[in-house]
Amino acid sequence: MGDSISSLPDEILGKILSLVPTKVAASTSVLSKRWRNLLSLVDRLSFDESMVVYPNEEEAKNGSQRFSDFVDKTLALLHNSPAIKTFSLCRVVNTKSYDDESARVSRWISTAMEHGLLELHLYAPTTGSNVVIESRLLRSNTLVKLTITGHYDFHETHHVFLPSLRSLYLMVFALDLYRFEQILHACPVLEELTIRRGDFPYMPAISFGTLVEHASIKRLVIVTDHPDHADYYLSSDYFDTALDTVRFQAPSLVYLDYSSFVSKEYDVDDLDSLVEARLSLKLWMSTSCYDFDDVYYYDYHGYLYDDDEPSPPIFGDVTCLVAAIRNITTLHLSPDSLEVFHFCCTSMPMFNNLLTLSIESNKQKGWQVMPLLLECCPNLQTIVIKGLVHKVTNRCGDACACNPQNPSQKKRKKIKENQKVCCLRTCGVKVLEISDYGGRFQELQQMRYFLGNLERLETVKVLVDPDKNSEFVRANVMALPRLSSKCTIQFI
Repeated sequence: MGDSISSLPDEILGKILSLVPTKVAASTSVLSKRWRNLLSLVDRLSFDESMVVYPNEEEAKNGSQRFSDFVDKTLALLHNSPAIKTFSLCRVVNTKSYDDESARVSRWISTAMEHGLLELHLYAPTTGSNVVIESRLLRSNTLVKLTITGHYDFHETHHVFLPSLRSLYLMVFALDLYRFEQILHACPVLEELTIRRGDFPYMPAISFGTLVEHASIKRLVIVTDHPDHADYYLSSDYFDTALDTVRFQAPSLVYLDYSSFVSKEYDVDDLDSLVEARLSLKLWMSTSCYDFDDVYYYDYHGYLYDDDEPSPPIFGDVTCLVAAIRNITTLHLSPDSLEVFHFCCTSMPMFNNLLTLSIESNKQKGWQVMPLLLECCPNLQTIVIKGLVHKVTNRCGDACACNPQNPSQKKRKKIKENQKVCCLRTCGVKVLEISDYGGRFQELQQMRYFLGNLERLETVKVLVDPDKNSEFVRANVMALPRLSSKCTIQFI
């Protein structure tokens, strides 16, 4: 069989070589004279040292030098290349010579930038001293996408200027709020911004994720929580400073994905352009002692208990943040966010435009806010729930089938004799989607409660846990009575 690939035009072969790791592309030069000079047509360079396996420490040291030599040689061969669109570097940093490493990486970035680079992706996974990126390197009229992940540092950022950059991804170990602001101001047409803490336990990302002011950002993703070290931050001065106020000013924002421990307060302008929000907000402390706290039960459901000393307030106030997103059409809430909405939101706005509400549930977190939230979504069409099992408290309300038992056995009396109408009865939801359904007793009871109270329900989609006896689970669900005559049940 003839070599049909070699007969393709040079431009096509260059595109093919651009899709494979650069080491593979470079190795094709020894195939024949036809392939010898095709590397110069590659417009995507990808150097990944993490894929190299060294048998011992000495070999790793020598191998690391050989990797550097390979990058140098490849870039030298491409000095006449018309354009390099994408440059990706995953470098396992030798912490014993990080000054040389910074100089070496700077040289590579500079060389790539000279070719009108469109995308730059940098990753340094090794812990230890950081690779310093000089701000002069981040000056480009062509760069549209920048990713910096791992142990990189910016000693100064006042020379950064990226007038064409539209996508910025930062998951770096060392970056303070001041330098972060300078970088943002140097990207006037930025549309996508992602900030992540990553796998660095004491990384100060929570600091530079607390202030985002930009006129053109449309998509914002912030993941700055510290789940493994909450006690450390609670007991330090950091808790009183970095967690004081979070400010978002992004009038063009369309999508928000925000994951963090709750802050003291939020200063957020109205996000009138926002369409979809995904929130994973976490409390700094357990709410177990509040599960049967009467002060909240009185506020939400009209029950009056014997007077006791109220529990201390829970840290954080998301009232301003929740009010700012009131015009969205799609809202995703984590299990922790449900509790944050309950404990840290003093007034719930009307979500008049909300069409889809998606929540995730687990047995450690309650549904206390669900009745109030559903009442504030008059035009809701779809509810998506991952997992129906949740913590049972005496404030679950009428959005679920729970029958809580107050361990303190306090006497209570209703302020009103008439029973309040179930919030599900006034809910106009037509589509209910349930995933991770296992058919346990509490789940079956909750399904019965939904089907028996959502009178406008038309479609129920159930994704059954693959580890369960699906036929038995399906039969139990199909046997449940349905208030809506139009309701059909689909199993996925």
